[in-house]
Order: sequence, then C-alpha cells, then structure tokens
Amino acid sequence: MRTAARRARSTWKPYAVGAAVAAALVATTACEGDSDEGGPVPPSASASQSQSQATPPAPDDDASEAPSDGDDAVGTDLCTMKDLTFTASKYGERGEPARHIMVVATNESDRECEIQNAPEIMLGDAQGPAPVMEGTEADEPFTLAAGEKAYAGVLATGGNRDTYEVTFMTLTLGSPGGEAEAEEPVELEMPTEGSFQADDGQRVTGWQPTEGLAMRPVTQS
Repeated sequence: MRTAARRARSTWKPYAVGAAVAAALVATTACEGDSDEGGPVPPSASASQSQSQATPPAPDDDASEAPSDGDDAVGTDLCTMKDLTFTASKYGERGEPARHIMVVATNESDRECEIQNAPEIMLGDAQGPAPVMEGTEADEPFTLAAGEKAYAGVLATGGNRDTYEVTFMTLTLGSPGGEAEAEEPVELEMPTEGSFQADDGQRVTGWQPTEGLAMRPVTQS
C-alpha cells in the first residue's frame, strides 16, 4: 500500500509543474500581443527631421511692410529768385525796334533746381504781367544744373493801337509750385538804349530749355 501511494505522488508532481509552466507561457504571449496592437507607435527621428525641414518658416509681417528705399527719395527743389540771374536782350535784326525780346535765366547756384511755368514780366506801367501765350509752357518742370539756362520770349507789341513807352521791366518767378507767396520782382536791364514801344497785345512764353523753343512762337506772331 505504501509503495502504491509513493508512486501516485511521484507521478502527479511532474504533471503539475508542466501545467504551471504552460499557463505562464500563455499569459506572457497574450501580454505581448496586447502591447503590439494597442500601444502608439512613436515616429522615427528621421521622419520628424524631414518634416521640420520641409515646412517653410512663417513670413515676417514687419519685414514685408518695411518701406522701400524709393520712399525716402528726395526730389529736386524748384528754382528761386536767389538761385537765378536774369537778362533781357532784343531779338532780331539790328536797327529793328525791340518788338521781340529774349529773357534768359541762368542758374548761378551750386546745386540743380527745377524751373516751371512762365515768368511774370511787367513792361513798364502795364496794369499787370504780360499774358502767357497759349501752348508755350513746358509740360513738366525741367532741371537746370549749375550754370545752365532757361529761356522765355516776350512779344512787346501785338499790333494793337494803344501803345505806350516802356522805360523799365520787372520779372518774378511767381509763386513756386502755387503753394507760397510770389517772390519780390527784380528790375531787368533794358534790352535797348532808352525806351521801346509796347501795347495791349503783349505776350510772354513759358520757360523753355532752348532758345528756339522760347522764341519761335514770338517771332511767328
């Protein structure tokens, strides 16, 4: 009887150990499966680096709104009476009356300046400046470098009967740009000895960069 009991106990022990080992293996396998299926997969380092390199940086609003250099550019100032000297001379054949007169403005300053419109010229005791001939003003102001000249023509008589003696002439540039008071006029040296005749048909041309452009409308009148 004792021999049979020992055999029964010795036979059960290996089977019990084997069952325990098998159960442990099954539990371990199940845990590994759950971890592979349910857990998040972290991105690789190379994928993150590629994404950061492919994404362009956001634009800088301050840089895009920065003004260009052209916004700070400064234009050329208009000529003033202090920049220029003026002369008046008879234009035409010797011995003819001073009906056509050429006025020259010379930039005597050390800087360039722009001249525009027409001079305001008073012939003697006229009631106002000589009217500007239509279509004779330059389309835009033009620049006079230091030493350069601008020209204007004066038609003293336009064929009207009411003539008078001119013994002096005055000139001013008028109101520079129309934004300031007109500068004080200067008296021009007479283009002839003594006096010359003028009438209500007198006219003046706008400033021009060449003698021909200024005097052609006058001589053809």
